[in-house]
Amino acid sequence: MQKVYYLKTCSTCSRILKELNLPSSFVLQDIKTEEITVKQLEQMKSLSGSYEALFSKRSQLYKKMDLKNQVLTEKDYKHYILHHYTFLSRPVFIINNSIFIGNSKANVDAVKQALNE
Repeated sequence: MQKVYYLKTCSTCSRILKELNLPSSFVLQDIKTEEITVKQLEQMKSLSGSYEALFSKRSQLYKKMDLKNQVLTEKDYKHYILHHYTFLSRPVFIINNSIFIGNSKANVDAVKQALNE
């Protein structure tokens, strides 16, 4: 399976997708217009090891809701990701049985390497 969860209106996601020039076999899911399902999130969690790994602590909503001053559990991370798309750290690439989360240079380089294998 080759899939990307991204936000179409995010300039960083757009830049990364353009830079990677993904093959047409990739399924692109704009998480704002096509919400993440429980099944999809559970698949991402099984690949990443935790919901926290998928959770964006850089989200404006995270700051606005003052979540940094709360103790969040895995159940909380799952809840927030399912209830508002901005809580997913993006983009999330699934390539075969590997997951790549976020927009760091190291992550994008790892996606490039996976694409060339």
